[in-house]
Amino acid sequence: MGDTAEEIARDVAAVGRIDAVPTLLKVLCDMTGMGFAAVARVTDGTWTACAVQDNIAFGLKPGGQLDVGTTLCRESRAARRPIVIDQASLDPEYCGHHTPRIYAIESYVSVPIILKNDEYFGNLCAIDPKPAKVKDARIVSMFSHFADLIARHLESEQSRDDAHAALLDARQAGELRDQFIAVLGHDLRTPLAAVAQYGYLLEHQARDPAAVLTISTRIKANVQRMSALIDATLDLARGRLGGGIGVRLESIPDIDVALAAVVTELRDAQPERVIESTIGDCDPVVGDRGRIQQLASNLLGNALTHGSPEGTVTIAAGCEGGHLVLDVWNDGAPIPADSLELIFKPFWRASASADRQGLGLGLHICKEIVEAHGGTLTVTSSARAGTRFVARLPLAP
Repeated sequence: MGDTAEEIARDVAAVGRIDAVPTLLKVLCDMTGMGFAAVARVTDGTWTACAVQDNIAFGLKPGGQLDVGTTLCRESRAARRPIVIDQASLDPEYCGHHTPRIYAIESYVSVPIILKNDEYFGNLCAIDPKPAKVKDARIVSMFSHFADLIARHLESEQSRDDAHAALLDARQAGELRDQFIAVLGHDLRTPLAAVAQYGYLLEHQARDPAAVLTISTRIKANVQRMSALIDATLDLARGRLGGGIGVRLESIPDIDVALAAVVTELRDAQPERVIESTIGDCDPVVGDRGRIQQLASNLLGNALTHGSPEGTVTIAAGCEGGHLVLDVWNDGAPIPADSLELIFKPFWRASASADRQGLGLGLHICKEIVEAHGGTLTVTSSARAGTRFVARLPLAP
């Protein structure tokens, strides 16, 4: 149980779901002759009605609040004991108390509702402007038993909520496991395709030592990239459990070289496509080299996948206003306006047709990487201007 407005509203709703409460309040009024009974959620600062039986037009409804300082429930909460008054104006302890005077009441009962973990929920209360014989031990016992019954129902409600939350956690763990497997498949495609292409070249140029050396160097680089992607995917799984992708921030003096390597990788993997790159010199970037390469690879791979097959894809990178700015553009069919807010969600795809490739993870991963660096990732798309993704990463997060 909590004390915020949202938590109190949740507790009010929880009492409202206890079918027995209206009957209990009616029984209390009938047995005591008092005109108003309520289950109240009581905190340090508020008294909130969760359920009421109002036969005297007191005017308080479920969700209605009183300043707890104007009630006797503050004293009951502090002492953790019932407060029972037959006739306030003649009671030696409460005749001068402000609560009977504020609310013009004579008879009063307030019994604590305490959960098994010793947490104070609130009070079961009854009031009336006329005196009533409520100090009878049987009356007080009835209030106490009803308060305990309400507490047990609330605990059962909380147990169901906990079980539901555990089920959701299990489902999320299953989704994370599926995402973990899918990310491997998604991000390993590009370097694996490059290795396959190099293997083909090696087969046909085995007699050219210079070509063999170049190809073997590129194979080694792509194998290292795949290894890094596996490590990154493991980090992603841990990051999703902890609320985000982890990054290792360090100074990167040659971010232009790192990004150029990604462009070369994509060109090698799809030699039939035209990729124009403009990668300028940049101040040292404090970031995660592998993650930034992953960001560029995913954005460029996305542009190649969704741009027109015969069209040009462009990538530009450089420093601007204290940020590393990465700009990737492609032509082709625009992203529908109602989809622009969805494209960064995991597994989202603009089309469910069988010929669409990818699992909808690349852009989600891009968003996670950018946010882990304290940056922003935006997208614009139209039939006239094409689709442009712009990532802005602070040079020193």
